[in-house]
Amino acid sequence: MCGIVGFIGPRDAAPYLIEGLRRLEYRGYDSAGIATLEDGELRITKAAGRLDNLVQLLAESPSPGHTGIGHTRWATHGPANDVNAHPHLGRGNAVAVVHNGVIENFRNLKSRLEAEGCQFRSATDTEVIAHLVATCLDEQLSLASAKLDESDGEDGWIEPEYRPLVAAVQQAVAQLQGTYGLAVVFRDYPEVIIAARLGSPLVVGVGDDAHIIASDASPLAGHTEQIVYLADHQIALVTADSLRVIDRDQGRIQHQVNVLDLPPDAASLDGFPHYMLKEIFEQPETIRNAMRGRLSLDEATAVFGGLNLTPQQLRSVNRILLTACGTSWHAALVGEYIIEEIAQIPVEVEYASELRYRNPPLESNTLLFAITQSGETADTLAALREMKRKGHPTLAICNVVGSSIAQAADGGIYLHAGPEIGVASTKAFTSQCTVMAMLALYFGRMRNVGFEAGLKIIENLQKLPELVTRALETNDVCRQLAGKYCHCTNFLYLGRQFNFPTALEGALKLKEISYIHAEGYPAAEMKHGPIALVDEHTPTVIIIPQGAVYDKVMSNLEEIKARGGPVIAIVCEGDTRVADVADDVIEVPHIDDFLQPILSIIPLQLLAYHIAVLRGCDVDKPRNLAKSVTVE
Repeated sequence: MCGIVGFIGPRDAAPYLIEGLRRLEYRGYDSAGIATLEDGELRITKAAGRLDNLVQLLAESPSPGHTGIGHTRWATHGPANDVNAHPHLGRGNAVAVVHNGVIENFRNLKSRLEAEGCQFRSATDTEVIAHLVATCLDEQLSLASAKLDESDGEDGWIEPEYRPLVAAVQQAVAQLQGTYGLAVVFRDYPEVIIAARLGSPLVVGVGDDAHIIASDASPLAGHTEQIVYLADHQIALVTADSLRVIDRDQGRIQHQVNVLDLPPDAASLDGFPHYMLKEIFEQPETIRNAMRGRLSLDEATAVFGGLNLTPQQLRSVNRILLTACGTSWHAALVGEYIIEEIAQIPVEVEYASELRYRNPPLESNTLLFAITQSGETADTLAALREMKRKGHPTLAICNVVGSSIAQAADGGIYLHAGPEIGVASTKAFTSQCTVMAMLALYFGRMRNVGFEAGLKIIENLQKLPELVTRALETNDVCRQLAGKYCHCTNFLYLGRQFNFPTALEGALKLKEISYIHAEGYPAAEMKHGPIALVDEHTPTVIIIPQGAVYDKVMSNLEEIKARGGPVIAIVCEGDTRVADVADDVIEVPHIDDFLQPILSIIPLQLLAYHIAVLRGCDVDKPRNLAKSVTVE
């Protein structure tokens, strides 16, 4: 949930570390720090709060050195303060460690290490790793000849002086239970960084005379076009001019160098005041990217090249299980409605955090889709692995190439939405919904959807980018309504059928970034409890486009107005009937019911954004939240 960056090369590391940490701010954090090496000394600088606090400290007391590691921490063990911020030092200040993830057995390890003389300064689980690596290094250095496995050491691919370092990290991580992404530097070996991962992402950027380690690809943009994705149970030995990778089971492996498809300006604001607003306005293009090359007019179907399952396997699927968390779970709910409507395949949607611990009865021909923006969500990854362990085929729908979930699944579909930096997901949601619609077409054409019906679905999909552009024209209306309602402390969001998930997502956006309590419900369920909340101070946002349940939702709207509740209605263009009853209306274009959520969510995203701005909230980095939830 936090960020790691490391640099080793011919230039001072600190500027690269700070730049990298800035690019990782979107992941969520509450403290930051760096460690650099120079003249046999580890220099640690860290501070609670925003990264600017660390920058100020470095301006007053620079931290030179060509090797360094940096970190943004999201607190899991111990409060957010200077002491608990990373990096952490091991016994004798011989090593410094930054860590993402959670060590579940840290208390037992800490008790043992304290009995051996280690003195702990922080309340974190990470400091256990630092002391453990330092202790293991002492043991390795005391051996007459420190060795790796025979397959690792025979050909001399690791210099003898570095073998104790690698062996120490191997020995230490073998004792850890939980998840980790680690970067370790050694006081007496300033020319080396060692990285290791299990369940928490790490990548290495490969340059001509420098290497960069990071939690994801964003810190690499503009510095290198080559990237190596580390897998679980792998350790990387990194110097300025070399990268060597060791697998726990295979020993030394030939790592694959990939091309980094991320422009240097991918993280720029492009004139927008916040990343969230920029990403809202990118949605016509990101939806277009999600569909690019995937709609076949000749076959009247969708085409996916990465599913890695045979047509026979796919035709035999008689149940689909969608699992996700947060916004991706709402996209999964949209997918449930669309796939069942079009493809007539039973679909279940499960919170990944629940599925990983449940043992639901599933038919043998059940296909799992794990839906995630980051591809690193710990609960989703665990749920996918559990279903895979039980023999079910698993596919991923994610946005990040080379992510843990993309690697763990049998195949999958990339969103191609580009980096999503705002913590509150916007463009990933609409891209996921678009992919859900294409999957419904794909499975439908295998079963029950005729050629002409398939072409009509494609025609509707192809209209989406233009219609989303028109929906974005509601920005000014949403800004005005934000001024009217930003003082409210409770909101209700109502929708039916395909737009029930839209109501959930709209409520989530508001609570995430404005800290206003908001709840989403199926519109007809309002009278079974939530209607008790309706009063003149509680606005209801009701999604009521033209469609099969229009009259039913209209009745729900009338029930709210009868009790004095203010209503903001999301309607199709030209709808005068709702305008006569609702206090405020926001018009979006009309499209077939199954795609309406992609249009209806646009003004809800904009409304949440403008309310949060007026309330003075940190829109891109809301309190307590992290972009990539890599801990349970």
